[in-house]
Amino acid sequence: MTNRITQLFNIKYPIIQGGMVWVSGWKLASAVSNAGGLGLIGAGSMYPEVLREHIQKCKIATDKPFGVNVPMLYPDIEKIMDIIIEEGVKIVFTSAGNPKTWTPILKNKGITVVHVVSSVKFATKAEAAGVDAVVCEGFEAGGHNGREETTTFTLIPMVKEHISIPVIAAGGIATGRGMLAALVLGADGIQIGSRFAATVESSAHQNFKNIIIDTKDGDTHLTLKELAPVRLVKNKFYNDVQELYRKKPSKEEIKSLLGKARAKKGMFEGDLDEGELEIGQIAGLIHEIKPVKAVLDEIIEELNEVNLLVFSF
Repeated sequence: MTNRITQLFNIKYPIIQGGMVWVSGWKLASAVSNAGGLGLIGAGSMYPEVLREHIQKCKIATDKPFGVNVPMLYPDIEKIMDIIIEEGVKIVFTSAGNPKTWTPILKNKGITVVHVVSSVKFATKAEAAGVDAVVCEGFEAGGHNGREETTTFTLIPMVKEHISIPVIAAGGIATGRGMLAALVLGADGIQIGSRFAATVESSAHQNFKNIIIDTKDGDTHLTLKELAPVRLVKNKFYNDVQELYRKKPSKEEIKSLLGKARAKKGMFEGDLDEGELEIGQIAGLIHEIKPVKAVLDEIIEELNEVNLLVFSF
């Protein structure tokens, strides 16, 4: 399978693993890369020197391309970028910030840059900033989302009308059928988060992995829009947030309830009551924890089977 995304990253399949906080360490990233996709280390939950350690371990674990996902609101962003450059990382995905800030610096170092967007407006701005591709993330996705609440399968064709660089679809994709649908709508590749979070190699706590495979349709909701929209499993913490909303809270009161390290508490430490459990709507189709290679092989096998079935008429 060869297209603009496989050529851009020098990978076998146009499948990118989401750089999820507390989930995407070197084990997951290297496993995805070794299986033919593009693995990403999630820098958003790492201190700078921890990121350096994960990059170095990933280089040992795979000789295939891999990258780092960087939320640009990270407080130590300069240190993070310095480490990425020092360690010779060749691919960086950026999000939650202005792509103009770091894209020229990274590209000057020979780094391929991809930016995550949630609207046509931000996609055109990212292209103008010089990125090599964009990830179009619909609000089905887990974790932090755009405020537009545009679905993945409406966002892809709208973005394709306005930009010429490759488009990667994200949000609500975990199967070969979903991948085919995204490609038919104009995506050049896909990014998968939730399905890879529920793998053997994911650094998520086993409790969180179990929650993913138990989650059904309607069990997640986009909330905390006053701070940064995030899709969460409806647990005790989520219910506490909704109870607070009934009192018409100020932004400061919401921040006080949120506190610090809620995502770490839920996804990495396994506190299913008080932690943030960030997962996408597609979790309703995830029923088993498997090794990364088995997941990726299943996606490609289903993609090929459905492709033959659909286009044989």
